[in-house]
Amino acid sequence: MSLVANNVESDVESIVLPDGLRLVRDEEGLALVGDEKRYGKPLRVDFVAGKAAHRRRFGGGRGQLIAKACGLTKGVTPSIVDATAGLGRDAFVLASLGAQVLLIERVAAIAALLEDGLKRASRHNETADIAARMTLRHGDGAQALEALVASADFMPQVIHLDPMFPHREKSALVKKEMRLFRELAGDDNDAPRLLEAALNVATHRVVVKRPRKAPPIAGPAPQHTLEGKTSRYDLYVHRSLAR
Repeated sequence: MSLVANNVESDVESIVLPDGLRLVRDEEGLALVGDEKRYGKPLRVDFVAGKAAHRRRFGGGRGQLIAKACGLTKGVTPSIVDATAGLGRDAFVLASLGAQVLLIERVAAIAALLEDGLKRASRHNETADIAARMTLRHGDGAQALEALVASADFMPQVIHLDPMFPHREKSALVKKEMRLFRELAGDDNDAPRLLEAALNVATHRVVVKRPRKAPPIAGPAPQHTLEGKTSRYDLYVHRSLAR
C-alpha cells in the first residue's frame, strides 16, 4: 500500500484556496490556516498524538460502533473504502484495528493534509504499521468511485460514507472546523449519487454514518441500523462478511 503522490510540496503550491485560507508548512507539518476567530486553530492531520493517539489506546477496540458497523468482528477483518475520508479519523481507527483502508478525499487541500499526516505517521514507531495499511487517493467518489478503487488495486468489501450534514455537532470548535470544511467543499448535495456508486462497487456492504435523528440518504432503504448517543450507522448489506 502506498500514498497517492510523492511531490507534496509542488502539489500544495498549485492548490487553489478561498480567500483568507492558506496552506502552511512548519515544524509540525502541513496546516490549513485562516482567521482563528472564524475557523479556529490551524487545521492539520495528526495520527501520532492528540485525539488519534488517545482513541488508538483507549477507544474500545472492535467494540466501537464504527468497527461493528464495518464488520470488524472476531476472525473477520474486511478491506474498507472510506469514500469521504475528511481528516482520516475514522479511517485511522479502522486501520488501527487491522483493516486495509483506502481513503478517498475529493477536496485537494484536505487530501494534501491527509498525505502529510500519513507520511509523518509512517515515520513514527507506534503508527508506522497502521499507516502502512492506509492508501490515499484524491478524487470525487460520487463521480469516479470505481476508477479510484481500481487505481489502488483495492478489494472494496465495505464502503464507509460520512457525508457532511448541517448542525451535527454543538461544540464551537467543531462548528469552526465544519465551517472550514464547507468553505472548501460545500455541503454534500451529491450524497445520493455517492451512495448509489458505493452500492455498485462494494462487494459486501455499504455503511453510512448519519446524525442519530437525521433521515437516511435518499435512495434504497437500509436493511439495518446501529444507533449510538449522537449518531447512527445505516447498513446496506449485499452479503455476509462471515467466513
